Amino acid sequence: MKVAFATQDLKRVDAHFGWAKHLAIYELTPENWTFLHSVPFDGDLKEDGNEDKLAPKLEVIKDCALLYVAAIGGSAAARVVAHKIHPVKVTADEPIDEILGKLQDVLKGTPPPWLRKALLKDQATTVDFDEEEETV
Repeated sequence: MKVAFATQDLKRVDAHFGWAKHLAIYELTPENWTFLHSVPFDGDLKEDGNEDKLAPKLEVIKDCALLYVAAIGGSAAARVVAHKIHPVKVTADEPIDEILGKLQDVLKGTPPPWLRKALLKDQATTVDFDEEEETV
């Protein structure tokens, strides 16, 4: 699964989603993780109420299952969730590699329901209508 991190320094989750200078994207499996890329953002990132700054960030994370942030506004959180991405708020400047290690440990065991749902993000839902019986 792909995981995004809002970061200022590419080492820690230390940024508000809307104010983040970078979004770092990783691929994570129970066995390992791989840094895929980071996307830099500039301009007036701290301008509150500027919803236009969110669109490019949502585009970057559209295929991620999880988004780790130091903070996120209500409107931005709603937009992230609408893209079927689970936002996760960290309480302190947590190192990205520590978060990835903890996630790996959880994936090796029995992930909680919210994580199982996030893992299913890219899997297509199928319905076999031939199996359903019609009652009159």
